[in-house]
Amino acid sequence: MNILVTGSRGQLGSELRELSTRSDNYCFFFCDHFDLDISSPDHVASFCREHGIEVIINCAGYTAVDKAESDVDAAFRVNRDGAAVLAACAKERNALLVHISTDYVFDGRSSTPYRESDPATPLGVYGVSKWEGEEQIRRIAPSHWIIRTSWLYSIYGANFVKTMLRLGAERSMLSVVADQIGSPTWAADLAGALVSMVERYEKGTLYASTYHYSNEGVCSWYDFAQAVMELAELPCKVVAVESSQYPQIAPRPHYSVLNKSAIKQEWGLDIPHWRLSLAAMLEKLQQKANG
Repeated sequence: MNILVTGSRGQLGSELRELSTRSDNYCFFFCDHFDLDISSPDHVASFCREHGIEVIINCAGYTAVDKAESDVDAAFRVNRDGAAVLAACAKERNALLVHISTDYVFDGRSSTPYRESDPATPLGVYGVSKWEGEEQIRRIAPSHWIIRTSWLYSIYGANFVKTMLRLGAERSMLSVVADQIGSPTWAADLAGALVSMVERYEKGTLYASTYHYSNEGVCSWYDFAQAVMELAELPCKVVAVESSQYPQIAPRPHYSVLNKSAIKQEWGLDIPHWRLSLAAMLEKLQQKANG
């Protein structure tokens, strides 16, 4: 099976690249925006025809949440228009499109974990562009999985965990917001779930589903930062503060916990707790640093 992975140098794309070396049954094509402009119908169609693509895993995304408020056209070009182009290509080829979306399609006013069927009330330009990308896929691609995730981190790329490690080594104290609640997601766990699902994909079968995936458990950014310091044995003190003390350009959901019942029941996935995955990620990061 020939599989295209877009956004291949991002956190999730990099984890998929690592997993791809363990499989002889699939031929992966990893592309970032330098290799493939997903907003170009001709470029995408030509690439997929040339390489006989049967599954597209779209990890590409404009994810600079604050910058998106002023860089509106670029955010929509990638998150909405790029999704539409990939959906059209998937339809033409009778291929499966696996699209990664976000908890930002919800406004964070809930007090219970969001289900896939809950009404979308996206936050800011980033959230709206991702939601409209989802809608394009549902409209165009007969066979698709839309997978929303949250608080993604990895040994690859820039993310909250690596920022906390750096700042925790430089400072004696850090202030982190405690009134934004969600579930961290180790990109390696999500990558493993995607590969597991694709391995059971039956070509010719039409799939049209939206799923939620994050690690199990719930925490605030403060809790998450505190766990990083504890597990990495850094002496930096973490102080809990309110979001109002750290105003940001784009709004953030105060509660973005995702209900994962559907993906667990339909695909039999065993999802680890976020603290276990954080510990595993930190160990892997240390091994990488030690060569």
